[in-house]
Amino acid sequence: MAQKTKTDITLYTTNTPNGIKPSILLEELNLEYKVYPIKMTENEQKEEWFLKINPNGRIPALTDTLDGKQIRVFESGAMLQYLVDRYDKDHKLSFPHGSAEHWEMTSWMGGLGPMQGYAPEKIEYGINRYTNETRRLYRTLDTHFAQTSSGYIVGDKVTIADISIWGWVSSAKWAGVDLSEFPHLEKWLYKLLERPGFEAGRHVPTRHTAFELAKLSEEELEAKASASKAWVQSGMKEDAKK
Repeated sequence: MAQKTKTDITLYTTNTPNGIKPSILLEELNLEYKVYPIKMTENEQKEEWFLKINPNGRIPALTDTLDGKQIRVFESGAMLQYLVDRYDKDHKLSFPHGSAEHWEMTSWMGGLGPMQGYAPEKIEYGINRYTNETRRLYRTLDTHFAQTSSGYIVGDKVTIADISIWGWVSSAKWAGVDLSEFPHLEKWLYKLLERPGFEAGRHVPTRHTAFELAKLSEEELEAKASASKAWVQSGMKEDAKK
C-alpha cells in the first residue's frame, strides 16, 4: 500500500454509525491522522474542552490546520464534505462540485440516520414511525441498487454517499430490520466490507461489533438496547439542565 499522506487531522469519535463515517473516509483517502477516543459513557463529549471543538457536544468532530490556523469541523456530513473537498482533488471518492453527480451524491447523504437512530424504541408509535420508515428507506435503496449496474449509490465508484449510509445499514439488526428482505442492499453492504478502507475504518477507535450484534437473539438485543436507552435518557436529562 502507498505511504499515507501526512495531515494535522485529529479525529474525535467513538464507534457509532455516525462515528465511523469519517474514519472510513480517512482510510479510503489513505490519510495519516490522530484519533482521540471520546468516552461517551462518561459524557466526555459534554466537557468544556470538547465543546470548544463541537458546541453541540456530539461526535464525531475533527480539527485540522488551514492557512496556519487550527480549524474545527463537526457533524458527520460536513466532515465528509470537508475531507473530499480538501483531500480528494482527483475525485476518487467524490465528484466535481456543481456536477450532476455531485448533487446526486449529496442528495443521498441524509435521511437514513435520523430515522434509524430512533428505530429501536419498542413502543407502538416508535415502531410505526421509525422502524417502518427505516424499512421504507431500505426498500428505496434496494430498488435503487437493483436498477444500477455498478453496485454503488452514484456512478461507478464508491463515494461519500456510500460511506454516509454504510454504518447505518451495518446496524440494521439493531433497528429491528432483517436485511435478507433487501438482497441488493445486503450485497452492497458486504461488497464494501471487502475494501481495506472500510475494514480498517470501521474499527476506529474501537472494534466494530455491529455484525456480531446481528447474531444475537431478540431478547439479547433488547437487553443491550435497554442499557443504551437508559444511558441516552440520562444524557438527555443532563442536557435539559443546561
